[in-house]
Amino acid sequence: MLQYDDSAAAFVALSFVTIYIVPSWYHIVRKFKVALFSSDEEIGAISRTTAEKEKAAKLKQTSKGLKTLNSPWFLANLVITVLLTALFIWLYVSVQSDGEVNSFDPFHILDVDSSADMKEIKKAYKKMSLKFHPDKNPNNPQAEATFMMVAKAYEALTDPTAKENYEKYGNPDGKQSLAVSIGLPEFLLNVDNRNFVLLSYLIIMVGLIPMAVWSYYSNSSKFGEKDVMYDSYAWFHHNLNEHILIKGLPEVLSGSAEFRERNMTKSAEGQQEITNILRKCKPHMQKPNFNHPVVLKGNVLLHSYLTRQTDAISEASQEDMNFMLRYSSSLIDAMISVCKHQESLAAALNCIKFGQYVAQGMWLKDSELLQLPHFTSAEVAHAKKGKNGVKGIKEYIDLDNDSKKGLADFSDAQKEDIFKTCKLLPDISIESKVFVDDDEDNNVYEGDLCTVAVKITRNNLEDGEKAGLVHAPRFPFPKREAWWVALGTTQGKIISIDKVTSPDKVVEHKIKFLAPKQGTYEFELHVLSNAYVGFDYSDTVELKTLDPSSLPEYKIHPDDAELDDEPTLFEEMMNANIEDDSDSEEEEDSDSDDESEEGGIRELTAAERKKQELQNARKKAASAAGDDSDSDDDSDVEEVHAD
Repeated sequence: MLQYDDSAAAFVALSFVTIYIVPSWYHIVRKFKVALFSSDEEIGAISRTTAEKEKAAKLKQTSKGLKTLNSPWFLANLVITVLLTALFIWLYVSVQSDGEVNSFDPFHILDVDSSADMKEIKKAYKKMSLKFHPDKNPNNPQAEATFMMVAKAYEALTDPTAKENYEKYGNPDGKQSLAVSIGLPEFLLNVDNRNFVLLSYLIIMVGLIPMAVWSYYSNSSKFGEKDVMYDSYAWFHHNLNEHILIKGLPEVLSGSAEFRERNMTKSAEGQQEITNILRKCKPHMQKPNFNHPVVLKGNVLLHSYLTRQTDAISEASQEDMNFMLRYSSSLIDAMISVCKHQESLAAALNCIKFGQYVAQGMWLKDSELLQLPHFTSAEVAHAKKGKNGVKGIKEYIDLDNDSKKGLADFSDAQKEDIFKTCKLLPDISIESKVFVDDDEDNNVYEGDLCTVAVKITRNNLEDGEKAGLVHAPRFPFPKREAWWVALGTTQGKIISIDKVTSPDKVVEHKIKFLAPKQGTYEFELHVLSNAYVGFDYSDTVELKTLDPSSLPEYKIHPDDAELDDEPTLFEEMMNANIEDDSDSEEEEDSDSDDESEEGGIRELTAAERKKQELQNARKKAASAAGDDSDSDDDSDVEEVHAD
């Protein structure tokens, strides 16, 4: 009879506890390492200019130190892990002291020393048999099992045959093929504990486990690609189209499902604050399409950030705005993927440019020069006037430091910040070419797999140097430099759009597509930064496709042609089944063959005869498939020709 075994139960419990505490401690140690020992570069808290010092200080405050671990989920997991670790240690010690799983030790069962004499053994047996006798412990399976083990232990120490078996095989019953016990504690068999056991089973199996599964499924089923909620994708699909403008995208981003709970204004003071901010930002906003409080609040907060009017907002609104900016990068990427699904090139390009404005904290009518630290509208106006006046950021960077205007009121440290920023901003050159892999000539024919190779070279980097973080002092989180490469038709349809994240000096991106019908085509190639305004690149890619009928006729090699006459595995199997029939037919036709030879008909060679047999086998296999399939195939062919 299978018995519950405390020692085996300890091993089982150790296994389950280990499954939880090992990954949990790994996660906890990583959290502590990041909070206490991570470098500034690892958390993005670097200050290459004085404009980035405030951002770096805030990142250190929010990403380093024990206060960053003050999360309810982290603290709850820490407490559970510590308790389970203590349980693990107790189980390990008990297993070490208890010995092997379900080992039969008569001395241990009778609670006597291994050197005890027969008198002590009999005394211990009498005492324990009276204690655990079933008559004295009615309806107690645990006492009954212990009584049987005591009797078996006494037999192993007193009966010569049983003692010999125990010394030889470790069991008084002799050699055992397999010993099995149940890895559950023995107290579960106690009648006094049955209500507790049933209640615990009910709570765990009917309550906790289904609740955990439901909670995990309900949370995970809300998210799609890029960890963006499905409701956000649905919102983007509803509001993004080929006519969407950049000034309408803040409202689209504000309606994301990730912000709906956070941006629900619950107090009259909060509503009044949003009204005051709206009054200031309204000249820069598109007329709202939605008056829902959640969308309106997010739209207003985003415009206050984009127009650089965040000084007057409260600390709570500032936290809500930062929450939106934290997820803005992944949400804007999701918006671009929706535009890609809709094949709308203009909408995708507008979403990319919107991401640039979000990264730099500026808006549509702002000058590109506001990406430089310490620059205001006054310095921008001065930099655009007179000799050496510039219109864009790229022209300003190309000027010598002595020729740069708008620096008269700046200190030497501020000027140094501007010069350093000009070196940090990207300086790229783009090369592109169209080709067909493994082609014998340089021509492109209809149906060829074309490749557009786009080569991006960062001229502001040295050989072997990597692109670092984006210089974006107003964006409160670190952001990696990347480039969007888009190829589309002149009608505004997307062929390909991808985000190139490699930080290398030279990056090559390949776009593959099938060549269209014969003719001359022009495609639009766009290379846009994910974080900088004014560094976009656009070009036209020309493609001329030729008629494939002008290609030389493909000639099959004789060796390849002979392979067509080789039987397939199916034909060999069919041929094996009809060999007897073909032999009998040859015998019956032997006389007619002789007569035909006299009439001048040539006898078939062995190779020809084998080929004829294969053809006959194919015909029989085709006929075995049935007339219905033939009629279906014929109808399919007709439909294809009709199309």
